[in-house]
Amino acid sequence: MQDRTTPTLAEDPALGLPTRAKMEILFAVLLGLFLGALDQTIVGPALPTVVTQLQGNDYYVWVVTIYLLTSTVSIPFWGKLSDVYGRKPLFMIGIVIFLVGSALSGLSQNMTQLIAFRGLQGIGAGSLFPIALAVIGDLFTPAERGRYQGLFGAVFGIAFIAGPLVGGYLTENISWHWIFYVNVPIGLISLFFIWRLLPTVKNARATRNFDVVGGLIFTVAISFLLVGLTNKQFGDWTDFTVGGFMAIAAVGIVAFILAEARAKEPIVPLGLFRNRTYSTSMIATFFASFAFFGAIIFLPRWFQIVHGYSPTFSGLAALPLMVGLISSSIASGILVARTGRYKWLTVGAIVLMGISTALMTQLTADTPLPVVWGWMFLSGLGVGPTFAVFTIIVQNAVPFQMLGVATSNLTFFRQIGGSVALAIVGTIFGTEFQRQLGPQMGAAGVPPQVVAGFGQAVSSGAVDFNKLTGVGDLGTIILSSIPQQLQAAIAPFIPNIVAGIHQAFSLAVAQTFFIGVVAAAIAAIAAAAMAELPLRKGFSPEQLEATRDALVRDARAPQYRNAPARD
Repeated sequence: MQDRTTPTLAEDPALGLPTRAKMEILFAVLLGLFLGALDQTIVGPALPTVVTQLQGNDYYVWVVTIYLLTSTVSIPFWGKLSDVYGRKPLFMIGIVIFLVGSALSGLSQNMTQLIAFRGLQGIGAGSLFPIALAVIGDLFTPAERGRYQGLFGAVFGIAFIAGPLVGGYLTENISWHWIFYVNVPIGLISLFFIWRLLPTVKNARATRNFDVVGGLIFTVAISFLLVGLTNKQFGDWTDFTVGGFMAIAAVGIVAFILAEARAKEPIVPLGLFRNRTYSTSMIATFFASFAFFGAIIFLPRWFQIVHGYSPTFSGLAALPLMVGLISSSIASGILVARTGRYKWLTVGAIVLMGISTALMTQLTADTPLPVVWGWMFLSGLGVGPTFAVFTIIVQNAVPFQMLGVATSNLTFFRQIGGSVALAIVGTIFGTEFQRQLGPQMGAAGVPPQVVAGFGQAVSSGAVDFNKLTGVGDLGTIILSSIPQQLQAAIAPFIPNIVAGIHQAFSLAVAQTFFIGVVAAAIAAIAAAAMAELPLRKGFSPEQLEATRDALVRDARAPQYRNAPARD
C-alpha cells in the first residue's frame, strides 16, 4: 500500500523517493561536501608543525600545491564520468580515494610520502564538489533546488570557521596526524547513506567514448598553469618557472580547445559556451571567486600580525564574514525557489561584494575591529548567493545528460579564479609592502638614519623580510636580527619600528582589495548580460527514463520497491 508521503513519478519525478529518503541523501551529500571544504581549512594551522616534525621546510608549499593541482585537474573528469556511469558509483569511488589518501597522509613518515598521499587525497577531493552539486540536480527540479543549494554555502561557511579551530586543537593537544584521520568517520557515514539510498541515475544514451587526448592535454596545461601560479609567490613573472610555465599553459589551453572541437565525446563540450546563460555564468563565477579570495587571503594574517591573534583564533575573527555568507546563501536559494528570478539577485549580490571590497581598501592598522567586521559581514552577504544561485542557473540552462559536466565546469572556474587571485594578490601585496615600509616607519617616528639602516639590513638579508610578515613578537625578532653592538641604540625605537611595519602591512593588504573591486565589476557586468531562463518545474524525458531505469535496478531496496509501478 502506498504511503501518503511517497510521491508518484508523475507527481515527483525526482527519483520518486519519499521526502525522508531525499533528506537522508541530502545529508549524506552535504557530509561529502563538508569533507572537501573542511580539508581546505583544517590543514593550514597544522602545516608549520607538520613540516618541522618531518624536516621538510624546503617542500612546505608542495603540501598545499599538490592537493590543489590534483583536485583541480580531476574536476572535469569526475563530472564527465558521472554523466556516463552515474553519480552514485563515481561519488563513492571519489570518497573512498579521498579517505584512503587522508589515512595515508596521517601515516606519513616523511615529506615525500605526505606530498604523494596529499596528491592522492586531492584526486578524490576533485569528485566531492561537482558530483555533490550534480546529485542535487538529480534529486530536485531547478525550481526546487534553491531551497537546498543554499545549504552548500552554509557548509563552506561552517568549514571555514571549524577547520582552523579543529586543526589547531588537534595539533596542539593530540597530534597533527589526526587532522587527516578526522576525515575517516565523516566519510564512512556519508558512504553508508549514499550506498544505501542513492539510485544510480545515468543517461542511457550517453556514449562510452572518452576523450583521452583532450584529457592528457588538459592535465598538462592546467598543471603548468597551477605550478606557475604557485611559483609566482617566490619568483618574478619573467622567471621560466613562472612566466614560462604560464606560456606553456596558454599553448596547452589553445591545443585543448582545438582537441575538444574535434572530439566525439569531449570532456568539456564547447557547444555549452554558445549558451549565453551558461557562458556568462562561468565568467561571473570566475571573477566573483577572484574577488572573494582576494578579499579573504590576507585578512586572517592581518588579524594575526597587527592584532596578535593566534592562528587558531584568527578563524573566529572571520565569523562575521561567514555569518553573512551562510545567511545570504540560504536566503537567496529560498528566494529563487519562490520567485523563479535570479538575474538581478546575482548582480546585486556581486555589486554588494564589490562595495564591501572597496571599503576594505581603506584598511589601516588603526581601523577599529568592529568596522572591519562590518565590512566582512557585507562581503559575506554578497558572496553567499554566488555559491548557491549560480549552480541553480547553470543546471537549469543545460540538458540533463550534461548536468555533471556543466556542474564540474562551474566548480573548476570557481577554483581557478581563486588560484589566479592568490598569485596576483600576493604579488601586489609584496610590492606594496616593500614600498610602504620606509615611509611608514618614518611616519611612526623612527629617525631617518635608523630607517635607512633598517632598509639596508633587509636588502642585505641581515633582517629576514619574510619574518616581518610572520607571527610572533615582531620586536624581539627584529632586535635579535640586528648586530649586538647596535642593539642598544636601536632598542628604544623598536615600538616605533613595529608600528611602522604594522601600518605598511595594513596598507599593503588594503592595496590588494583594489584588484577585487575590478574583478567584482567584471563579474557584475557578466551577470547583467545573462539571459534569465525560466526555472524548469519538471524533468526532461531523458531524466525520467534514467530515473525509471534506476528505480528498476534498485527495486530490492524497501524505499524503491513499489516505485516502478507508480507511473
